[in-house]
Formats: sequence, C-alpha cells, structure tokens
Amino acid sequence: MNLWLTLHLVGVLLMVGNIITAAFWKIRADLTKNPSIIHQAAKNVMIADYSFTLPGLILIIISGAVMAGHSGVSLLGLNWLTLSLLLFAISGIIWLAILLPLQFRMIRFSADSVRAGAISAAYRRASRQWAIYGVAATFLPLVILYFMVMKGF
Repeated sequence: MNLWLTLHLVGVLLMVGNIITAAFWKIRADLTKNPSIIHQAAKNVMIADYSFTLPGLILIIISGAVMAGHSGVSLLGLNWLTLSLLLFAISGIIWLAILLPLQFRMIRFSADSVRAGAISAAYRRASRQWAIYGVAATFLPLVILYFMVMKGF
C-alpha cells in the first residue's frame, strides 16, 4: 500500500504544484504587458499541463482507485471520499471543458498580439476567463487535499 500512497502523493505534487506554478508564471507574464513574453508563457502553460498536470492526474486516478478499493470506505452516501471524487470530477470538467480551450485561444490570441505589437482585447478577455475558472479549478483540488489528509467525515 505504501507504493500506491507514494504514487498518489507524487501525482498530487505534480498536479497541484503545476497548476499553482503555471498560474503564477502566466500572471507574471501578463503583468509585463509584453506580447512576446505573454505568448511564450501561454505556450509554456500548455506544455506544463501536458508534462506535469496530466501525468499527475493519471497517477492520482490509478493510485486513488487502487487505494479506494482497498480502503473499505463506502462509495455509497456522502463521506470524505465520495465528496472528494465529486469535487475532483468537477475540477476535471472545468479543466477539460473550459480551461484547455481557453488556453488554446490564449496561445492563438497572444500570437496575434505579437504580430500586432500590442495585447489584444480578445487575449485579455480569454485571460480573464481563464483566471476566474482557474481559481475554481485550483481551489477544488486544495479542498480535496484537505479531505484526503483529514478524512473528517
């Protein structure tokens, strides 16, 4: 069981660490108002998602499923595990349905901004939406992390 727990924790570190770090660097790039820096950061956020968030997510799902199967915790009714799974699904839906498409748009709009020499309104709009939904998609895994550690109910 220690191997599965270790894999689970590595997955959490990869995923949560990356979503926080990527947001930090993207925000820092946006603050420069430099289209080239913003475009590079937008591309790097996507690369980081594929390099760290996605592998972390895979580790979390596989190791979590194995540990849940061995835990004896019921998947019926409301408890720390079922609520964590629900929040994890919501966070995943936000990431897949909203954040990834916004990231593709930010890359495209920031490339247009580089060519135009100024940040476009389209990029700013996509970036603002990414920030709003990104906060939700980041906050939920932190709540899940609390439930996983505290196992309070």
